[in-house]
Amino acid sequence: MRGIFRRRIGMPAGERPELARDERIVAWAGTSGGVLVATNHGLILPGGDRLGWHQIHKATWSGTELVLVPAVVIDEVDGFTIVADGPASAYPLTEPGDLPQQVRERVTRSVALSVHHGVDGGGLRIAARRVPGHDGLTWTVRYDPGTDGSSPEVRTQTTSLVAEAKAS
Repeated sequence: MRGIFRRRIGMPAGERPELARDERIVAWAGTSGGVLVATNHGLILPGGDRLGWHQIHKATWSGTELVLVPAVVIDEVDGFTIVADGPASAYPLTEPGDLPQQVRERVTRSVALSVHHGVDGGGLRIAARRVPGHDGLTWTVRYDPGTDGSSPEVRTQTTSLVAEAKAS
């Protein structure tokens, strides 16, 4: 049984990532391919790639595996970014520690607003996210599967809906 005061052994030598001046590690866990490191800015993946908390669309924890779905930028529009789900990555964690909880809390905390709207031929989700180290919010739109985001009518509706969301 794991005791309440059990101290976790430090991060393996050579696995500690380089951090920004105002960045600090809040949790970490080993995987078969290295170490996942949660910081106050985001998640550092094995191999050194980084995902800001605002860049993670979905994160699920099965009890043994953390699955991440990042946002992939499709288009930059004046005042917002159109994104889609990127490929999911699964990380089996042998000793997860606080990492799954930190990921959940920090991804959730990054969301200031998330609202779904119907548009011609489908729907979209508008999200306003907090980005560590930046003032204000980052606005994104994610079209539902099957929604034609390139349609002029849908683009006009999207721009109007984002403007309304920003005004509220």
